[in-house]
Amino acid sequence: MSSRRRAATPDLADLARGIRARERAVIARAITLVENRRADHQKAARRLVQELLPLTGKAIRVGITGAPGVGKSTTIDVLGTFLTAKGHRVAVLAVDPSSARSGGSILADKTRMPRLGNDPNAFVRPSPASGTLGGVAAKTRESMLICEAAGYDVVLVETIGTGQSETMVADMTDFFLVLMLPGAGDELQGLKKGVVEIADMIAINKADGDNLKRAKAAAAEYRAALHILNPPSPSWSPPVVTYSALTGDGVAELWARVLDHRKRMSEAGEFDARRREQRVKWMWAMLEDRVFARLKSDPALKAKLPRIEAAVDEGRMSPAVAVDEIAAALGV
Repeated sequence: MSSRRRAATPDLADLARGIRARERAVIARAITLVENRRADHQKAARRLVQELLPLTGKAIRVGITGAPGVGKSTTIDVLGTFLTAKGHRVAVLAVDPSSARSGGSILADKTRMPRLGNDPNAFVRPSPASGTLGGVAAKTRESMLICEAAGYDVVLVETIGTGQSETMVADMTDFFLVLMLPGAGDELQGLKKGVVEIADMIAINKADGDNLKRAKAAAAEYRAALHILNPPSPSWSPPVVTYSALTGDGVAELWARVLDHRKRMSEAGEFDARRREQRVKWMWAMLEDRVFARLKSDPALKAKLPRIEAAVDEGRMSPAVAVDEIAAALGV
């Protein structure tokens, strides 16, 4: 068993060389290492990311969210293809909270982004298949650093789920893009204030053909809605733009706004401050994941948990006392 385990542990020097050489198969193996739950692989992944750290931090990181049916995949496909045509190297990662619950991955493969999936200057990666939400986000951050070390200068992070995953993606990217559909009158009724508050831009998709007039009307409605919210930064008022993922119209303007945002935030000193804050949040997310991993793997603690849960369930022990007992068992 020990020899097989040693053989299964990847050679970090080979991985680092392959990543620097921009070998896509090696990049994929490195991300698989990051996602692996085995303790020795996790330790190796940490060493690899630490070694690659000096090569990271230069990419533009864009988070993208939107309700099902809004056209996230098509948008990423057309935006990524637009960027590679301009000489950029684009990586696409995903945060999928449903995979943390069910073990599946909605992203599945590259079929949702056919042009980008076959583009030699792009890398499309499914989300981690298991773990806590914090763990999924932490592993996405590590995957992002691996892609940056491999020379990808634009990283698009797609949130497939809703709720907490959107905040997580906003916390790991420089620019958070919220996609919407025409029909603002109906959409505004269900508009999640929390998501819009962290948006750096709202983009109305499907602004083509008969939908063009409705898209422009929707944009006006969203601009009015944004006026009553405090912008996330004093240096930037989130714009509302229209575009068509089908025709590509408006995609160039969309990207121009992303670049303008980076310029303004950098000049105000907010860009570096945001990156520093994100690194600290990443540390806490990884610590949280490590604690939960300990809960699941420590034999003595696992033996105690059913008794503690039963006591709380039956009202014999308060949740606060139960937490004290678990924390004591963890030595915290």
